[in-house]
Amino acid sequence: MTDHYDALEARAPETREQALMAALPRQIAHAQQASPAFAEILAGVDPATVTSRAALAKLPVTRKSQLLERQIAQRADNPFGGFSALAFGAQMPRVFSSPGGIYEPEGRGSDYWRMARAIHAAGFRAGELVHNSFSYHFVPAGAMMETGAQAVGCTVFAAGTGQTEQQVQAIAELRPAGYIGTPSFLRILIEKAQSMGQTLPSLHKALVSGEAFPPSLRDWLAERGVAGYQCYATADLGLIAYETPAREGLVVDENVIVEIVRPGTNDPVPDGEVGELVVTTLNPGYPLVRFGTGDLSAVLPGHCPSGRTNIRIRGWMGRA
Repeated sequence: MTDHYDALEARAPETREQALMAALPRQIAHAQQASPAFAEILAGVDPATVTSRAALAKLPVTRKSQLLERQIAQRADNPFGGFSALAFGAQMPRVFSSPGGIYEPEGRGSDYWRMARAIHAAGFRAGELVHNSFSYHFVPAGAMMETGAQAVGCTVFAAGTGQTEQQVQAIAELRPAGYIGTPSFLRILIEKAQSMGQTLPSLHKALVSGEAFPPSLRDWLAERGVAGYQCYATADLGLIAYETPAREGLVVDENVIVEIVRPGTNDPVPDGEVGELVVTTLNPGYPLVRFGTGDLSAVLPGHCPSGRTNIRIRGWMGRA
């Protein structure tokens, strides 16, 4: 329960908050200078004054619909709508597309999307083989999980989506320690293996995301020897929060600042109240400030029994 990815997860909450608030004005200044979109959105904002959550809450929320509108309007000149601080070439090895026609840049780094923390919390360790069934084309999910698993020290079988019988065969023959992908496809693989008369004795853990993971499915997997944990991530922001063995909400990642706001407004709600999840990322390549995810969640009181001291959210609770 106290086996953490790094010391950041267990640092004193006030130490974390000081570090985040020290990084915040630098990130806002960087966004204004490197992102034409935020130069306009944050025009007139003095970054040096944004050193608290109260000050951050005074800045406008940029929602995904607005990001898409800017991308469409500027597509001929800037496919990212002016939000990316990266340009095509060596600093941007890949580009992805999310449903709806939103394009996302991928910058360089061994774990650019910061997924290693969630993968470690799900029980994966160096020297293990991971069966990755997230998509590798168009969307970044496959790449997000692959680079995170490699940062943990795992080898990855790039299964992708579909080809169910071949995936069952690969799991049976390669004997991976665990699965990464959507929870519904994991169930499909297990049921397909049963119908084929095939056993999957090595499959004991899973990190799932991309859709709801109800307790009924978690229990169904556990009955078959697979401990499934979930994480919450987006193509725009990378990892936002992840489940731990305590199974009491999702712990927020160390490199994002999370707010819960009243849907349709810029205003934070009291802790515990359901609202829209708004995230400020410290990623310099895609410096999204107060990005409205459109997803509902709420802050849980207290700290995780696993010893991780960051705030926790209830997870995905629907669309705002």
